[in-house]
Amino acid sequence: MIEEQPTIPVDVDRLVAEVQTLRNEGWRLVQIGAMSLGDRFELNYSFDRELRFRNLRLQIPSADAKLPSVSGVYFCAFLYENELHDLFGIRFDGLVLDFKGSFYRTATPFPFAAAPATATPAKPTA
Repeated sequence: MIEEQPTIPVDVDRLVAEVQTLRNEGWRLVQIGAMSLGDRFELNYSFDRELRFRNLRLQIPSADAKLPSVSGVYFCAFLYENELHDLFGIRFDGLVLDFKGSFYRTATPFPFAAAPATATPAKPTA
């Protein structure tokens, strides 16, 4: 039997409230993932309760990408949000633990962003 795994569209301004509702209902945050769609990012917030999944999905413009942090609801979200910042360039307002772009070391800043920034080549040592 395949369980239903609903994906619920959510607006940015309702994200934290929807996440709080899921927390209040006993859902566990499983992951936050992102995908570049060129001029937009699609983010999926996945939750589990009693071996059932529920997903919240939203899209934001990739230019100056910014979202409210849900780390005040689920502390562990700071890991996903710092990762998404470092890999996609998405900023999260209100992060409870902000690594300020140093969670990962990558050769190219924001390697999964729509238009990755170019890295400054390292200077050769003598």
